[in-house]
Amino acid sequence: MMLNNIKNKISLLNSELGYKLALVKYRKNLSTLAATDYLIAETLKRQGVYITSLEDLGLPSTTQMLVSANSYATSMATPRDIHAGYKLPQIYTVTDLPEFFSWGIEERLQKIIENYIGLPIAFHGVHVRKDFPNEQQVQTLLWHKDSEDRRMIKIIIYLDDVTEKHGPFEYVPKPASFLEKLNYYRVDYMLWRSNYLGIDDKKLMEIIPKSAWKSCPGKAGTVIFVDPRNVLHHGTVRTKERSTLFFVYTANPPKRPELCREYHDDTFARPQLSQQITRH
Repeated sequence: MMLNNIKNKISLLNSELGYKLALVKYRKNLSTLAATDYLIAETLKRQGVYITSLEDLGLPSTTQMLVSANSYATSMATPRDIHAGYKLPQIYTVTDLPEFFSWGIEERLQKIIENYIGLPIAFHGVHVRKDFPNEQQVQTLLWHKDSEDRRMIKIIIYLDDVTEKHGPFEYVPKPASFLEKLNYYRVDYMLWRSNYLGIDDKKLMEIIPKSAWKSCPGKAGTVIFVDPRNVLHHGTVRTKERSTLFFVYTANPPKRPELCREYHDDTFARPQLSQQITRH
């Protein structure tokens, strides 16, 4: 048992060393960004989140993508409670549809994300998602971090206006000071103790005051770039439903590819999808 533990630790150390060396080696291949895109990448490096809008991004494939996204979101029906006071979100995988895939691989987006991740990137897919009113803070409403890769990006797009009643995305920025870093480590330990299922508001407030939390309400078309691996985040309890898009990117290959499959397989197959979605 002890020998296996030592071998696992050595393997992990070698993996992380290889990752650090790959970052240094690939740095010369990163594109030079325009000022506005450089601001996005640098803000992500400092804070882990950047908020903009579809209008400000101005990507040419946006209109067609939005028409399809709103159509799918409208078709989603409210599910039954899985237990008292909690309804699972409705999720459709739409990665195979060209209007979504084309937006996800827009060259400008790819360059911004590659500049942040620091390595060649993989675009894993797209989910249309509708979250329903819920009274309980469970599942993704708990504070958590994602696990797909060492660095990753999710682009969240609000399809409707999102107020506090709709349960906006909420996060704690990357730590800047020594005390903030220490508190982040304490939260990481608490997450480990929860078996990475997440922690509730009450427990987080014991370490990080609510004044440090950043809520993200916004109009329809709000775009949130976030690194959910390195930023503590959650969806908030809501009294009104919320429709969103999630575009997912990691390094290529990611640290844990098995966690990326749900963005392009049939885990969340949309209605009348008779065959498994194939990755582009």
